[in-house]
Amino acid sequence: MDMTLNDVSRPGRLAAPDEGISAEELALAARNHGMPLEALRYDVTPAGLHYLLIHYDIPYAEEASWQVAVGGLVDRPLILDLAALRAMPSRTVRVTMECAGNGRARLLPRPVSQPWLVEAVGTAEWTGVPLRDVLAAAGIDPFAVEVVFTGADHGVERGVEQDYQRSLPVDEALGEDVLLAYQMNGAPLLPQHGFPVRLVVPGWYGMAHVKWLREITLVDRPFEGFQQAVAYRVRRDAEDPGVPVTRIAPRALLAPPGFPDFMSRTRVVRPGPVLVEGRAWSGRAPVTSVEVSVDGGQTWSAAELEPEGGHRWAWRRFTYAWDAVPGSHLLTARAVDALGGEQPIDQAWNRGGFANNAVQQVPVACLD
Repeated sequence: MDMTLNDVSRPGRLAAPDEGISAEELALAARNHGMPLEALRYDVTPAGLHYLLIHYDIPYAEEASWQVAVGGLVDRPLILDLAALRAMPSRTVRVTMECAGNGRARLLPRPVSQPWLVEAVGTAEWTGVPLRDVLAAAGIDPFAVEVVFTGADHGVERGVEQDYQRSLPVDEALGEDVLLAYQMNGAPLLPQHGFPVRLVVPGWYGMAHVKWLREITLVDRPFEGFQQAVAYRVRRDAEDPGVPVTRIAPRALLAPPGFPDFMSRTRVVRPGPVLVEGRAWSGRAPVTSVEVSVDGGQTWSAAELEPEGGHRWAWRRFTYAWDAVPGSHLLTARAVDALGGEQPIDQAWNRGGFANNAVQQVPVACLD
């Protein structure tokens, strides 16, 4: 019997009302991982705790033979190895990166895919060459409208065999903090984080940060590859063309206070002063305020928001002094950014489970 890619790669679907997490979703969750929420206490997430999403396989790479080709609508096509990239002036940028599907598993009906709750986030200091310097060296043709980035990871998705590819408009690609990064937190990239070189696009959801970068191609029309035109679009139904996922919506997450039950992760605190803390970020505009609720959103109080500290693209710490009393409590927090974007209490459903930034809920038992 002849087989096709459609026999091994099924279309996207929604889970049935009573359908639990499947073995396939569990396998994805074992390969990929979220950041433990207690790691919100770090300004910079240790590399092993940073969230991770791998679409296909982690390509095997040898630094000595790795090259990035720059071509398409350029005056001077380039072939850059790691030595050439390191010889160029570098820049280090602290960036909070969040998966576009963060929160997907909280939706009803649930889109069947990587089952994220709220932990698909992390903040790292990325070092590399500003992309605009590389593009300037190549010379941008005036007819170029987008820059296409091709990674070395190869697979099949919904019947389409592909290299992982994404694009950016030329003006976005020329942002001063967009990097061809070869270091994470001062060390060479780990294999799972894109060794030896990856794209970093501050403020954009993680799908834009192409790992294991092999090619940069300037084109004269919008890119229509799978990961751009089919995936990562906010749709109401299968026929809806949708709108593309781009910049990160405002979000605040709490580092759960106290200590947890092993299975339920319900937190336990003792009566009296409890420091509630967390991090807030937005890729659209700076965060301007955070509110905390200890009664499931019935009432809200202003949290203390720490200064940005010169790190425009990184999360900001917030704190709230809570006088805990015995009983059950539901803690939550919400962020507001300078454009007036505010986290919703309820999830805004879409078919792919993208860009959902509804508030986190942390059950806490205060015991005498």
